[in-house]
Amino acid sequence: MTYSFTLAPRYRLDDESIWLEGIDPSRNYWIAVNGESKLTVAIAGLVAKSFEHFKNIILSFRALQAGETLTIERTAGDCVIHCVGQNCYAIADTVNGAPVWHLFDRETLESLLMTAHPNWLCSEKDLELGRKMLMRSWQQAVAA
Repeated sequence: MTYSFTLAPRYRLDDESIWLEGIDPSRNYWIAVNGESKLTVAIAGLVAKSFEHFKNIILSFRALQAGETLTIERTAGDCVIHCVGQNCYAIADTVNGAPVWHLFDRETLESLLMTAHPNWLCSEKDLELGRKMLMRSWQQAVAA
C-alpha cells in the first residue's frame, strides 16, 4: 500500500501558534481558525453514552483508512471525521458562511476524542466556553 503525503497544514499538538482555545463541558472543541484568536469556532466533539461506546468510537477512529469517514452523532448535529490520508484527518465546518475543512494530525484528533472518556473533566477556564456556547444559542432565531 502506498501512502500519499499530505502537504496541507493541519492542527498539531506541538504547533507554535495556539489554536486550541479549550474544550467545554459539552465536549465542543473550541479552536482559533488557523491560529487567529479573533476567529474562534466550536466544533462538536464526541460525547460517549457509555464506556463501551467510547471504546468503540476510539477503535473505529484508529481503524480509519484514507477515504473513509466516521460519524459522531450529536443531538444538535453530527460531526463527520474524514480520513484524508496517512496522519491527516478533516472535520467539515462552515466559517463565515464558507465551507472549510479543519485538518488535524492523528495524535491531535485522538487526544480531542479522548476527552469523551467518562472520567475527563474540563478545566475551570473551559467552563466559560460552555457559557459562551449557551450565549450563542440564545442569539439564534427560534425555528418555527
